[in-house]
Amino acid sequence: MPFKAKDRIVFIGDSITDKGRKKDPLKLGSGYVRLIHDYLTAVYPQLGLKIINEGVSGNRVIDLEKRWTLDVLDHQPQWVSVSIGINDVWRQLDSPDAEQVYPDKFEAVYSKLLEQTKQIPDCRAILMQPTVIKEYPNATGNQLLRPYVDIVNRLAEQYDAVIVPTHLAFVDFIRLETGQDLTTDGVHMNPLGDMLMATTWLKAVVGSTIGARH
Repeated sequence: MPFKAKDRIVFIGDSITDKGRKKDPLKLGSGYVRLIHDYLTAVYPQLGLKIINEGVSGNRVIDLEKRWTLDVLDHQPQWVSVSIGINDVWRQLDSPDAEQVYPDKFEAVYSKLLEQTKQIPDCRAILMQPTVIKEYPNATGNQLLRPYVDIVNRLAEQYDAVIVPTHLAFVDFIRLETGQDLTTDGVHMNPLGDMLMATTWLKAVVGSTIGARH
């Protein structure tokens, strides 16, 4: 088990992480963060883990940069789980005239945030690959997303972070052609999509970090 008693785990990201957290009495929302919280609480109740959801709908990595101090550093967490990249690509499709976050900028800003996180004693990052844009692997959005997935993988290795292969998990599921959707609109999760995110996270984090605290 990678977690210690009273560990704080901050989840930060966009609407996929947010999932209505402000309307939830526990401020966790109804998505993958809530599923992870409920699993860890049920299986490891003795640890008293503190799960904090700081997802904000519409966010790109440049938005995380603006609120990183308040929503991550000030919590002094032992773990910070980041899920970002979908809107950085989606804005290129639905708002082509807006200021864009292309891969070079995405990597530079993301790296800066991870550097800042090193200021927190005994904190380790968990980097979730951005999931999908439309539920077929060769969609334009998914083609544009691939460099961002590669960047997340590279940053995880560079910063000794846990990598959560959510993009790979979604693409593998879609290729099985089960006839079951993972999203409501190609981006936002339905309950099955949230479950796939949560189980992929739990497998990566609980499995790969045993005995690997830094």
